[in-house]
Amino acid sequence: MHTNCINVVSDGRRSSRRIVYLLVGAFWLAPGLAPGVRAQQALNWDQVKAKFEQVNPALKADADNVDEMKAEEITAFLRPNPQFTIAADGTQIAPHNGVWVPFKGTTEQPNFSYLHERQHKRELRLESAQEGTRITQSQHEDLDRNMVFALRTAFVGTLEAKFVLDLAKADLDYYDKIIDISRARFQAGDIAQIDLDRIELLRVQYESEIETAIVNLRTAKIQLLQMLNDRTPVDQFDVTGPFDFSDNLQPLESYRDSALAARPDLQAALQTIQQSQTNHKLAVANGSTDPTYSGWYTHNSSTNNPNGPDTIGVSVSIPLRIFDKNQGEKKRTLIDIDRSQQASDATRAQVFSDVDTAYELVRSNIALLKPYKAKYNDQALRVRDTVTFSYEHGNASLMDFLNAQSDYRQVQLAYAQLIGAYLTAAGQLNLAVGSEAIH
Repeated sequence: MHTNCINVVSDGRRSSRRIVYLLVGAFWLAPGLAPGVRAQQALNWDQVKAKFEQVNPALKADADNVDEMKAEEITAFLRPNPQFTIAADGTQIAPHNGVWVPFKGTTEQPNFSYLHERQHKRELRLESAQEGTRITQSQHEDLDRNMVFALRTAFVGTLEAKFVLDLAKADLDYYDKIIDISRARFQAGDIAQIDLDRIELLRVQYESEIETAIVNLRTAKIQLLQMLNDRTPVDQFDVTGPFDFSDNLQPLESYRDSALAARPDLQAALQTIQQSQTNHKLAVANGSTDPTYSGWYTHNSSTNNPNGPDTIGVSVSIPLRIFDKNQGEKKRTLIDIDRSQQASDATRAQVFSDVDTAYELVRSNIALLKPYKAKYNDQALRVRDTVTFSYEHGNASLMDFLNAQSDYRQVQLAYAQLIGAYLTAAGQLNLAVGSEAIH
């Protein structure tokens, strides 16, 4: 008996030492593990958008197109390279009078020539290249506009998934209280075993809704992380922002005017017209004649004039543009002006269509959300609480309580879906306008 006591004491001391060692090790390892385990700070919309525009590979790759167009401006403004030619003639290939002096009668002639471009060809090429850069920049901004809309849709989807998950958890907590009340009533003999079983069996539906909401939230976060090119674990990534609506909607004309001033695709269409006009001017200029000026120096040691072995000469070469006057490019660029104008009109019509459609979506969602916020949410909550109170005191049936609870959940879920639809529609209106018309 004494030996067993000693063994028990020894085992207790060893267990105590293990606990102490584990606590000390956890204390020292905690600072190193904290960064990997601790979730990062939740990002708001402005932070998500800024990070997206900074790191998204598709957007960064498209931005390189703008830099490439800027590099082409350098090429467009380059002058023609001058030509340098050197010729030698008169070198002897056989002895003269029995004496072989190969370089005595050689004539050297270096020649320098330069093509002179007339009618501002270089300036027009540069202007066309600069307009091409501006078009590419506008197209890049248009790509950013569309990708930001996709990003905002994913962001809103994440907020909605978080809201639905919180709603499902709150419903389960509330239902667990009802289960406790029902058990108390069953023990008091107020309800039958079958009614208690039915109430407890319905809990699995709430658990299933929570699991579905968790999957939806994680899926939305994964999509958002992909767009951000972020490898942060899903459990450590979170976003935050208001999940609500505003009925402060400006008149339709103000959004139309903003879209006409801000839409980058419309700006690109207008810039294309300017470039087409410049290209036509360049085609006309390319149909003109460009002379080539040449100058040379000649050293002729075998000349009969002892005072003139060194001479200089100049010439002007003028192509005779009898057949090729660049007629095809002149006609093509003239047609391209009309095509660009028609495309611009089509883009303008699309702008109005996008704004009007998005505006109606926002207006419709606001009209649906107003009665929910003003009346339906409070009514559903009041009906549920009233029926629950009556059920607790035996004045309402189990079916009445279950129907009231189901109606409340449906109203709350519909409200969440309407807010998500409103925020998506607001993002679509921002997309149509080309700026943050609704924050």
